[in-house]
Amino acid sequence: MAGQIVVAVDGSKPATAALEWAADDARRRGASLRIVHVREPWAHEYPFHAVEGFAQSYSEFCEGVLAAAASRAREIVPGLEVTTELAEGTVVETLRAGSAGADALVVGSRGMGGFSGLVLGSVGLGLAGHAEVPVVVVRKPHRDEYHEVVVGFDGSPHSEAALEFAFEEARARHGRVHAVYAWEMPMFSPFAVGYGTALEEIFDNECRAARLRLAPWRDKHPDVPLVESAVCGHPVPALADASLVADLVVVGSRGLGGVRGALIGSVSHAVLHRAHCPVAVVRPRDAES
Repeated sequence: MAGQIVVAVDGSKPATAALEWAADDARRRGASLRIVHVREPWAHEYPFHAVEGFAQSYSEFCEGVLAAAASRAREIVPGLEVTTELAEGTVVETLRAGSAGADALVVGSRGMGGFSGLVLGSVGLGLAGHAEVPVVVVRKPHRDEYHEVVVGFDGSPHSEAALEFAFEEARARHGRVHAVYAWEMPMFSPFAVGYGTALEEIFDNECRAARLRLAPWRDKHPDVPLVESAVCGHPVPALADASLVADLVVVGSRGLGGVRGALIGSVSHAVLHRAHCPVAVVRPRDAES
């Protein structure tokens, strides 16, 4: 499963948390780690940058960020193959282009310096759902290990891409996949009689549909345990609750069925804000931008 994990750093605490997660993930996968710092070309134009000699000190700062990140990665995982890159350009576009072909792109939820706008809704959301590779957003250091990867599944191509990535991560962690299949109950007239039986039938049918849709995945990945939860309700609370005892939550960038409207900005957006562990947003490899 050797490949490459790309992580963006800028010297901030969230970026350091992302670096540590990425280094550990590269170790599990037997992959190399590429550390990228993006230098925005107009940084010297900011008012507080307009001091004599700033260009040189800013360059030194960028190099220092990379050197410190590489040192930390090697400290966490001795022997890890680490490379660094100082890129110049707009943060989102540079990271999107530079991560092509990697196994994953890892970013922190907020940043400073070159990532002055790195909050969920700008760089993080600009990458999630649009990069060619899975984007993992790390909000804070995640120390406990539960050996479980949670994934939102509804049978759509986007959720199937998420499920494939979830199996990869679970296998690397010697853990299991917890597939959450959520749907919202249709509205019934308040004058309907005997709707209790109808609700039971709908619940049973949805549970059966979830098992049928997941059956091929059990056959495809027999070495990775798979458990499923069929939830009648909105997927965001269900995934947020499941994240309490998970190492990673994986969602598709779009969804159908039980996760209708799961564009980045709705379900995926909400999960990024509410999950208690890192979140990976995955889109099908052949999906259009």
